[in-house]
Amino acid sequence: MADNYDVVVIGSGPGGYVAAIRAAQLGLKAAIVERDALGGICLNWGCIPTKALLRSAEVYEAMQHASDYGLKVEKASFDAEAIVKRSRDVAAQLSGGVKFLMKKNKIDVIEGSGSLAGEGKIAVKEKEGKTREFAAKNVILATGARARVIDGLEPDGKTVWTYREAMVPKAIPKSLIVIGSGAIGIEFASFYRTFGAEVTVVEVLDRILPVEDEEISKEAARAFKKRGIRILTGAKIEMTDISDKGAKIAVTVGGKSETLEAEKVISAVGIVGNVENLGLEKAGVKVEKSHVVVNEWLETGVKGVYAIGDLAGPPWLAHKASHEGVIAVERIAGLKGLHPMNTSRIPGCTYSSPQIASVGLTEARAKEKGHEVKVGRFPFKANGKAIALGETGGFVKTVFDAKTGELLGAHMIGPEVTELIQGYGIAMSLETTEAELMHTIFPHPTLSEAMHEAVLDAYGRVLHT
Repeated sequence: MADNYDVVVIGSGPGGYVAAIRAAQLGLKAAIVERDALGGICLNWGCIPTKALLRSAEVYEAMQHASDYGLKVEKASFDAEAIVKRSRDVAAQLSGGVKFLMKKNKIDVIEGSGSLAGEGKIAVKEKEGKTREFAAKNVILATGARARVIDGLEPDGKTVWTYREAMVPKAIPKSLIVIGSGAIGIEFASFYRTFGAEVTVVEVLDRILPVEDEEISKEAARAFKKRGIRILTGAKIEMTDISDKGAKIAVTVGGKSETLEAEKVISAVGIVGNVENLGLEKAGVKVEKSHVVVNEWLETGVKGVYAIGDLAGPPWLAHKASHEGVIAVERIAGLKGLHPMNTSRIPGCTYSSPQIASVGLTEARAKEKGHEVKVGRFPFKANGKAIALGETGGFVKTVFDAKTGELLGAHMIGPEVTELIQGYGIAMSLETTEAELMHTIFPHPTLSEAMHEAVLDAYGRVLHT
């Protein structure tokens, strides 16, 4: 074992490659093990390429309303193949960027599938079948997750799609059923509806986007229905009939049964951690519900073994994985003054049309936790910049602790809210109260003024409604 490392990261997604870079910055000899493309699912088959697809949808949708802006567009059309190619080119560019960062930071990239092979050792099985062994004082598991499969809707790559197939369609299907209404399901529903597909979203719970604030979910459902997306909540799947010709899915909603038919089905019902073939059981690493159990420092309980990102549990977000990677490495390096991950301050974003973003507690959750709350709301229809943009749907909602003024949560639906939400994220990290937020000067005219007004509204001082 000539190759000895301070840190070896298994998996090169946004958690893994960031961990490796931070390790190198701290003077640790680092390597990263990857069995596929650098950047993992996020850069190659998730966050980045889906946003490229959604950008195409956004531009196409704007073209449909060109006359609203005094513009003329004759017979706007689209090329599905070109849309997909642009998305794949964007993914390739970002993956290449990670490769450059590995070289820049002198991080060894080991191709193959890695696993624990005893204390201070990892084994890497190469594509050719040969297994190599490396010495590693610390191992960070960052193998991510894959789509959950439900009985009767096993992906076949033809009629039943996961996110992978949904990102590279040869053509836009005339009809589509989306099972699951989390961020992934809703983003694909929004994308395909923009390009003309008849879309039905099936959700087993009583509302779509169930992790969001209830008011945001209701507004989202109203907006999506207005765009022609059919939404079935509280739906139970009774039967599935899948063939090369299409899908038939029998559902029961509110005691009534019906059979849905569509060319394609996208299954977006959650994820399962990639815990297999990592040598976890033999090493003594604890796994619960397909996720590795870790403490606040991402330690597994086995000396020198850490787990981050989707593998380590929810929320399943790329930026959470990256932050965890930094925490784990800085813990390994023995840095002082570290802060463990606070999952209540991680923003979540859905890049549909309209966009949705949130951070912190929902109003209901805040009350469940015993807080007396003050709630503010401000509609984008009263915001000058939104009116100028011609995008006046949605609103901003803030939730404060009535006694202390602590910002407990913020929830947004409307134009560019995925870019705005971090303002509230910073405020929460700084433990800002309503007083500082009300005294902050927001530039005019901007969408961010709605954030200010939502704070003012919580304390009876709203100016523009």
